[in-house]
Formats: sequence, C-alpha cells, structure tokens
Amino acid sequence: MENIKVGIVGLGRLGKVHAKNLAENVQGCQLIAACSFAQEELDYAVTELGVQETYKNYEEMVKSPTIDAVFIVSPSGFHCEQIQLAMKHGKHVFSEKPIGLDLAEIQETERVIQSRPDQIFMLGFMRRYDDSYRYAKRLVDSGELGELTLIRCYSIDPSSGMESFVKFAGASDSGGIFMDMSIHDIDLVRWFTKKEVSKVWAIGKNAAYPELDKVGELETGAAMMQLENQAMAILVAGRNCHHGYHVETELIGTKGMLRVAAAPEKNLVTIMDETGVVRACSQDFPERFREAFVNEAKEFIACIKEKRQPQVSAYDGLQSTKVALACRKSFETSELIEIDNG
Repeated sequence: MENIKVGIVGLGRLGKVHAKNLAENVQGCQLIAACSFAQEELDYAVTELGVQETYKNYEEMVKSPTIDAVFIVSPSGFHCEQIQLAMKHGKHVFSEKPIGLDLAEIQETERVIQSRPDQIFMLGFMRRYDDSYRYAKRLVDSGELGELTLIRCYSIDPSSGMESFVKFAGASDSGGIFMDMSIHDIDLVRWFTKKEVSKVWAIGKNAAYPELDKVGELETGAAMMQLENQAMAILVAGRNCHHGYHVETELIGTKGMLRVAAAPEKNLVTIMDETGVVRACSQDFPERFREAFVNEAKEFIACIKEKRQPQVSAYDGLQSTKVALACRKSFETSELIEIDNG
C-alpha cells in the first residue's frame, strides 16, 4: 500500500512534536500538508519538514484530494468542528485530547464518527502507548494486583512553562486544569479499571501565580473520585514543578500495588559530587513521552492500512471530558458532583 498522505493543523509545541514524528519517525506515511494561522509555523513546516502544501484555512486543507488523513493539534475549542469537517470530507482523523470542551458538541461529533465506520478516528491519549504504562496494564489485566481499589495520579508541569502559560491563559481557553492536564489521568483511571467515574470532589489553589485567579485558571488542582464499583481515585495536577516534569501513577489492588514513574528520571546516570547525589529529571512532556507519541502515530497509520479502529475512541474522549467538566464544576461550586453515565 502507498504511503498515507497526512496533513496537520496546529504547529505549536505539541504540533511540532507530532509533525516531526510524522515526517521522520513513522514509516508508511508522508507529511505533505500543514495548516496554521502563523506564517512562521508554515515556514518551519516547509523548510524543516519538507511539507509540500501549506494552508491558513483548515477547510481548504481537508478538501485537498491529495490528503488521506489529518492530525488535529489545534486549540481544544476547535477540535469538534475540525473533526467533523475532516470526517465529512472523507479523511481519517487523529485528534489530540480533549476531543472537545462541550458535551453536546462532543456527542454530535461522536455521531458523525460512528456514521463513517470505514474512516479511522483516534484520540491522542498517548500514555496508553507508553511502554511502562502498557506493562502495568498487562499486569492489571492478568490479575496480578487483584481487584483495583485505589489509583493515585500526579501530573505536574515544569515551573519553566508558567510564564508562557499565564500569557496563554489570558488569551485562550484551555478548558481548565482538569480538562487540560488531568484528562490524561482520568483516561488512565478508566483504562485500568474498565469502570466509569460516578462522583467527584475537586479543590485547588493559586499560590505562586495568583494572577491565574483573574483568568479562571488553576496552578494546582486536586480531585477525589469514586467509580461505579466503589473503587477510588485521587488526582493531582499542577503547573509549578521546580525539578522538571513530574508524572506518576500508583495502582493499589487486593493482591498488591505498583507505581509507574515514581521518580521522573531522565536516564540511568547518577551524578555524585560535592553537592551530593543527583539524578537528572525529564524536563517536559515531549521528552518523557517521546516514544509514546511515536507509538501512537504508528498505531494510527497502521489502523488506516489494516482497516481497523484503534483502542482509543471518541467515546473515551466523551467520558473523560464528562469527568473533567464535573471536576471543574465541583471546584467552582465546592460541591460533590454526581456524573450521569446513562
């Protein structure tokens, strides 16, 4: 089969990660088009990645007969509209998380996707394609931990990104910390337990950057969740980690427990000098999940060629968004929120 010809919309930090992977690290595809409002991003795509077609209008790109599939890495509020448009023009679609910010819009998007079963849709929950998380999933599914009773998740971005995030938050809607960051952990909770979340209670605080109060964003947020089988999950999300990028997941079951990435180590090097003993840490999510991003792109292209749907669906996006929105509502109202999974 010929290479799958791909167009990408959005060439910010994460967009560049995906674009570079498609151009250099994923066999069976060719990145031929890019769409962005920013001319410097289009220039980057042409000069650095060899893109042949550039667009400032997304609809024009998805109408192109030379493109088989699109990668959507635009701001979250555009995802549903862009997914629907691409599907209606016969393209296979990979979309970064979240699938959207509004439940009704997501449900309509899911209907559009389901009405086109011959087209592939995949949502970017890349942690499912990380080797450590996949190994943990196999242990859970084989019963090594028994029945899961508690999951604890930390997702904390490096402090070095806070200044730029404060500027971004003043100009754009990230969906809030639970939608923007905790949604990965919410997906892991659903993935590991195969259960839905039924209740959430969320809290948060802005300490180092109180200016986030003015734009309705959180520096640090936490949520406690109860699943439909009474299992529990505790999530912590933050944007102010001084040692680098800190992500860890702990699973506790009736027969044992495991922890993924308890120390956010960059490599196996230990430095010992007059200051003490130091282990370097991953500094951002593109570094920590570099292989996971490659793996999920490979899976998307393989699904197109093999004519099968990937494990991450629009329904996963809908359910995770329900939980993230409930967390935000809980934080805003200081109330326990029950989630309707009917």
